[in-house]
Amino acid sequence: MSKKQKRTLGRILVTAGLLAALWFVPARGWLKLCLYLVPYLLIGYDILRKAALGIVHGQVFDENFLMATATVGAFALAVASGSGDYLEAIAVMLFYQIGEWFQSYAVGRSRRSIAQLMDIRPDYANIETDGKLERVDPDAVAVGTLITVQPGERVPIDGVVAEGRSTLDAAALTGESLPREVGEGDEVLSGCVNLTGLLRLRTTKEAGESTAAKILDLVENASARKSRSENFISRFARVYTPAVCGAALVLAVLPPLALLALGQGPRWSVWLYRALAFLVTSCPCALVISIPLSFFAGIGGASRAGMLVKGSNYLETLSQVRQVAFDKTGTLTQGVFQVVGVHGATMPQEQLLEYAALAESASSHPISKSLQKAWGGEPDRDRVRDIQERGGNGVLATVDGRTVAVGSERLMAALKVPCEPCQQTGTVVHVAVDGSYAGHILIADVVKPQAGEALRQLKAAGVEKTVMLTGDNARTAQAVARELGVDQVHSDLLPADKVAKVEELLAALPRGKKLAFVGDGINDAPVLSRADVGIAMGALGSDAAIEAADVVLMDDDPAKLAQAIRISKKCLGIVYQNIAFAIGIKLLCLALVAVGAANMWLAIFADVGVMVLAVLNAMRCLKTPK
Repeated sequence: MSKKQKRTLGRILVTAGLLAALWFVPARGWLKLCLYLVPYLLIGYDILRKAALGIVHGQVFDENFLMATATVGAFALAVASGSGDYLEAIAVMLFYQIGEWFQSYAVGRSRRSIAQLMDIRPDYANIETDGKLERVDPDAVAVGTLITVQPGERVPIDGVVAEGRSTLDAAALTGESLPREVGEGDEVLSGCVNLTGLLRLRTTKEAGESTAAKILDLVENASARKSRSENFISRFARVYTPAVCGAALVLAVLPPLALLALGQGPRWSVWLYRALAFLVTSCPCALVISIPLSFFAGIGGASRAGMLVKGSNYLETLSQVRQVAFDKTGTLTQGVFQVVGVHGATMPQEQLLEYAALAESASSHPISKSLQKAWGGEPDRDRVRDIQERGGNGVLATVDGRTVAVGSERLMAALKVPCEPCQQTGTVVHVAVDGSYAGHILIADVVKPQAGEALRQLKAAGVEKTVMLTGDNARTAQAVARELGVDQVHSDLLPADKVAKVEELLAALPRGKKLAFVGDGINDAPVLSRADVGIAMGALGSDAAIEAADVVLMDDDPAKLAQAIRISKKCLGIVYQNIAFAIGIKLLCLALVAVGAANMWLAIFADVGVMVLAVLNAMRCLKTPK
């Protein structure tokens, strides 16, 4: 509990104690007024101050103004009538503060819950100096520095293992419970906990640019992007508050004047009391507080499960997703390509593989890496010159003085080199040397074991159609689609073709339904930006993914997508429940107060009680559905 919450709780308890004591004090007249002003000012001074500042700055119509007007008016009414009944005014302010404290506690609890599970910002980094470890501020560690991470410590900065082997707990980053094995050459992300062995890491980023820092920044700033529901509440409050103030004024003045015109007693005090009770009842605290809290809790719950949602607007849009388009490689498949066949036409298989691996040696594409791995040699860059990337088609390079082309059938067609078809399913990489066809290499990707179940879960979550967009050939794409149960396939697509295809899918969608695109967040950045919701899967630590995507799934489990949609639907359901409940109860109580069927105590329940119930309901968003 924060110091401010403790102070507020202390004021609540002292005020309640003073009211209990004053009940037994036989004071009357001005003495009674002065005695009751003490607990009133104790519990309400901050509300009165905020109301006065709002009036000075031209921001009149808010909950502070309503509470101040109603309670001061109740005091004035008690003095004018001589009833001496000041308890209602103090009770209104007391119960309002109780509701505010409860709301503050709920938000604080939500923040602490997220902070504990996202406590990934390390306090120090170990640098070895003269054989001793020295703790330094991570912000002071330059890129390329050798740092030591001992067992039980959290990795402070992104780096590559220079020495040692260990297992890492990445639960705070990905939501995964299983530890990860790392050794020399493996990338290690900040925020992971080193479980077993001593690791020496060569840092690859500054502390402020590390994965942990970016994740925390995303979570902390997600509330800046408001959903339509939140914007509706803001617009509603701007119109609603002046309207109810005007209605209260009419209620205080018009009925007495009408009674006076009919020759009856105006009963000013009765109608003024009803107007004051009307003001207390009208306070829209339940909506203003519970709706943002629902989204905050939903985003926090998702982040704990390894899903970073960059704003409540994206969380809301997820609930409306009815079509999901997937990239294939690295999303539905593992992206771990293996050479399963080498078919030489005019040169030996070993030489064909060597030429292809050398030509692709400057590329980080999975296919390039699989060629180099299958060859097994160490690329000699002196043997390779004039490397030219042909976007989405392949590579041209000079290897040992010979012109080598490695890529798809489109590349061979562009070079006017006739190529031989391959009868097996997989990605076919054709090779031409000095303008003549040399053979082809067959590479196969492995479907993720959980991908099929993930697509079935999406259908259960309300997704009506799944689409696969891939640059791979039609036969390979169709084989993967049949295995996983994808509804529609578009193959042989360049990056620009994927954007055009997404445009077509968006145009065909019925109104109110949304399209999500799921990709690796690097090659698919334009498509991620164009879809209603761009989702980067398996993109932990990728700057491009975090920049381009609206939602980042911290591991490569496609089942997290269905869970994200379920979280979104649960959160939106709770938001709509709170809106309907709060507005419905408010309207009913306002009607009862206006006709004299309810008093100030019902107004207190309508204001504070509804807010407490709505906040309790909003806190359910913290618990994420599986």
